[in-house]
Amino acid sequence: KAVAEIVRYPDGTVKMRGSRVGGEMHGSWKWYRTDGTVMRTGHFDRGTRVGVWRTFERSGRLVKETKFR
Repeated sequence: KAVAEIVRYPDGTVKMRGSRVGGEMHGSWKWYRTDGTVMRTGHFDRGTRVGVWRTFERSGRLVKETKFR
């Protein structure tokens, strides 16, 4: 069963959010900067990066896409 997880910076701002299965990252995850903008998005399959991972500038512009098998 998937368990939702939210990790926060010391000031309470969300740092990353996603789900875990058996303690491993699983499904969609998002990482945020301290200003709240999205820094990176990606998917895990029981701890392994899969699919397309995207990195964004503060403005929201896509900087990089990496595909994992």
